[in-house]
Amino acid sequence: MTLHIAQDEAADEVLSTNAFALLTGMLLDQQFPMERAFAGPAKILDRFGTLDPQTIAAAAPEEFAQICATPPVVHRFPGSMAGRIQKLARHLADEYDGDTASLWEGAGSGRELLSRVNALPGFGRQKSQIFVALLGKQLDVRPDGWEEAAGVYAEDGSFRSAADVRDPTSLQKVRSFKKEQKAKSRPDPGP
Repeated sequence: MTLHIAQDEAADEVLSTNAFALLTGMLLDQQFPMERAFAGPAKILDRFGTLDPQTIAAAAPEEFAQICATPPVVHRFPGSMAGRIQKLARHLADEYDGDTASLWEGAGSGRELLSRVNALPGFGRQKSQIFVALLGKQLDVRPDGWEEAAGVYAEDGSFRSAADVRDPTSLQKVRSFKKEQKAKSRPDPGP
């Protein structure tokens, strides 16, 4: 199945065929437009030549940061995100022998999957739930209890997150939802 989160054919192909790319796109999806975040792994692949977690983990931090900072940048904060990507790669190299997909393929339940994702550097509970929903909704990774683990992000017909982006229309619906949520969370300026 081809994902369409980055809204760019080449970047979406990388996300669809490389598990580390998909996980890295999710990591980058913060304080940066979603489709640009998910396009980041394709930029890294083009510039670094691989998305192998063990190779990325072993890269010289300064060189890897420069790869991420080369325009167009991989993220709004390329230096700090380069460090986070390497930390994520190290975790996967150490805990999963660099086999990113085994993170979800080996999960026996939705709760275990959520726990594994939540243990990743840079993944808090909400990001972890969104990623579990993305796996379930778009890649049919559905261990028992995945919907409960993903919470509201698993809801059919919702447009809350990257898990729901399949085309330009759904991307706009997710953006509208996020904008609405942000407006609700702002304090009322009053009279």
